[in-house]
Amino acid sequence: MPEADTRSFIVDRENDRFLLDGAPFRYVSGSLHYFRVPRVLWADRLLKMRMSGLNAVQFYVPWNYHEPEPGVYNFNGSRDLTAFLNEASIADLLVILRPGPYICAEWEMGGLPAWLLQKPEIQLRTSDPDFLAAVDSWFKVLLPKLYPWLYHNGGNIISIQVENEYGSYKACDFTYMRHLAGLFRALLGDRILLFTTDGPEGLKCGSLQGLYTTVDFGPADNMTEIFALLRKYEPHGPLVNSEYYTGWLDYWGQNHSTRSISAVTKGLENMLKLGASVNMYMFHGGTNFGYWNGADEKGRFLPITTSYDYDAPISEAGDPTPKLFALRNVISKFQEIPLGPLPPPSPKMMLGPLTLHLDGYLLSFLDILCPHGPIRSILPMTFEAVKQDHGFMLYRTYLTHTVSEPTQLWVPNNGVHDRAYVMVDGVFQGVLERNMKHQLFLMGKMGAKLDILLENMGRLSFGSNSSDFKGLLEPPVLGQTVLTQWLMFPLKVDKLVKWWFPLPLLRSSHPRAPSGPTFYSTTFSILGEGGDTFLFLPGWTKGQVWINGFNLGRYWTRQGPQQTLYVPRPLLFSRGALNKITLLELENVPSEPQIQFLDRPILNSTLHKTYIYSLSADTQSPSEPMELSGH
Repeated sequence: MPEADTRSFIVDRENDRFLLDGAPFRYVSGSLHYFRVPRVLWADRLLKMRMSGLNAVQFYVPWNYHEPEPGVYNFNGSRDLTAFLNEASIADLLVILRPGPYICAEWEMGGLPAWLLQKPEIQLRTSDPDFLAAVDSWFKVLLPKLYPWLYHNGGNIISIQVENEYGSYKACDFTYMRHLAGLFRALLGDRILLFTTDGPEGLKCGSLQGLYTTVDFGPADNMTEIFALLRKYEPHGPLVNSEYYTGWLDYWGQNHSTRSISAVTKGLENMLKLGASVNMYMFHGGTNFGYWNGADEKGRFLPITTSYDYDAPISEAGDPTPKLFALRNVISKFQEIPLGPLPPPSPKMMLGPLTLHLDGYLLSFLDILCPHGPIRSILPMTFEAVKQDHGFMLYRTYLTHTVSEPTQLWVPNNGVHDRAYVMVDGVFQGVLERNMKHQLFLMGKMGAKLDILLENMGRLSFGSNSSDFKGLLEPPVLGQTVLTQWLMFPLKVDKLVKWWFPLPLLRSSHPRAPSGPTFYSTTFSILGEGGDTFLFLPGWTKGQVWINGFNLGRYWTRQGPQQTLYVPRPLLFSRGALNKITLLELENVPSEPQIQFLDRPILNSTLHKTYIYSLSADTQSPSEPMELSGH
């Protein structure tokens, strides 16, 4: 590489191209998100991208992944951004960086920290002083870390995106965009190329004088029309598609999305023939581990699945697919491909079936789940008001009179965000769900304990202008009575699983058939080296699963389409050591509480078609390309 003082990446407007160190340059890039891939696998995925013929990697930085509470920063382990930049450098990939502050990415709240909502009136993604103050303090920590990695400083970052598809957001606040551009310039200097990305409809509000305008679209869209529209905003310089869709995201309860190899390769070839620079979104999708999935609002609340396989060229488990080889073939017509074969698929493993044992009802662990005891309030409070970002919170009250006939329990104004598991005196009554199921019928004696466990299923990452508060947003109503006097227990479920469950807890006897929120677990050992595997939960309903204390994410077997959860080999102890698997089943347990590990994923099976709710007429069928890309 040239010395730092001669290094440059610039737009050559006269010849409609980029220049890298003075020589004509075009990038063929792919998206990979370090936050969706275990750190030990970063190098493997990046090497496969380079061997596919890519010369750059594009990725987001999720603010909420690095600043869990105001002023507390985490850049360790799987959050070590400079380690990832270094791995990209070792793989000989340039970097196109997208630090937000909003990223969409089908990620919880589009990467914005939930603690912003502790100020309920805040206007996200605008020049609201409260929002700008939080953004400024975050970028004053993040951007100086990136400065040494800028290309002209000897690093590998050639360009940086400001905001993300801002034109798809209704605010259209140019003061906000100008503030961000000024902040980036102040902290990163004038030499780094700053750009924006928008879908064709978003160019009007998303582009800004002084930032290079790029567009995003997929194989089904009209490339000629869209690039002609882009030229109205950026008459000279290289054409850039910053998100060329190799696949698409999945929602619970809808079909698994795919994009055909022929359509994806043909679209790429046509763009490369024009001399365009292209980033493929995604090149490797990865996994929404833990509670990190986002959600869309398209006629109703649509949470994203745990798998972010995306039908991408590199599968969720990191394996090259036929799509990868077809794309590599196209790229080889335009630029040199590194010599040598791609690494083969990783070894896979099957195991089981294994029988799980009942650890106990969630309600019987309240003392450990909420060690500081409950918060008392006349009306229920949101997750944000009690500083609970993710996971679960239990709301408890007592019936003030006897309800002897089945009586309707409901929450006004669609106030269940997002799913409520209702129990009377510890007996599971059923579920209330945002947009979908608005009432249950209950009976109970005066003084009976009413417990409502609320699940945050992921904050909106796209498709809404409103802040997505979680919990009970309104007091529930039983018959004609507004229920008051609540105890709220913010639950530390992950701590319980990690620290307490390894201890031999006393298992109480459970005479009735378990239903409602219940913990199950077992241990198992793997002989030999083991391999990647896929956890299959036939007959289970919905819940969360941990392996060796690591939160794998949500399962929702009943809803589909995803039926298996990807378990990377590094999470498992091999050679006979004991592994622990824990499930929090939220509804109903199968008569045989078994699980098994498969050697291939099942991402496209919706077992109970009755659970697929019809969307309102104004939303498109999942097979059609969405109007707004939403990343």
